[in-house]
Amino acid sequence: MAQRAIRFSETTDKGIQDATRKCGFSSPTAFIRHAVEQELSGRSEELVGAEERLAASIEQVRREVFRLGRAQQALFAFVDSLAKVVPSRAGRGSTGSGRRQGSRSARAPVEERGPGDGG
Repeated sequence: MAQRAIRFSETTDKGIQDATRKCGFSSPTAFIRHAVEQELSGRSEELVGAEERLAASIEQVRREVFRLGRAQQALFAFVDSLAKVVPSRAGRGSTGSGRRQGSRSARAPVEERGPGDGG
């Protein structure tokens, strides 16, 4: 096994000793070995985790875009059906304003009758 001599500041060494006791390692050397191994292998695991999160996010966006497309199709169908109904009524000459005028003119003679005209 290769040997390395590493010098740490007193603060770092105290942190290593505290972490050694806290994590249950047999010695500070065992903790340092574990930390180095985690760092060397952990980067690939972090990348795998990041890739999984990214893939999940992309999948969620894909589903949302699919739902929005479906909603847009429904909205288009609704507007299309309204567009077909409105011109067919306009062709008959029974627009909303025309109806009001027609109903006013139909009421006008009734209102003009006097009390003795009967009715």
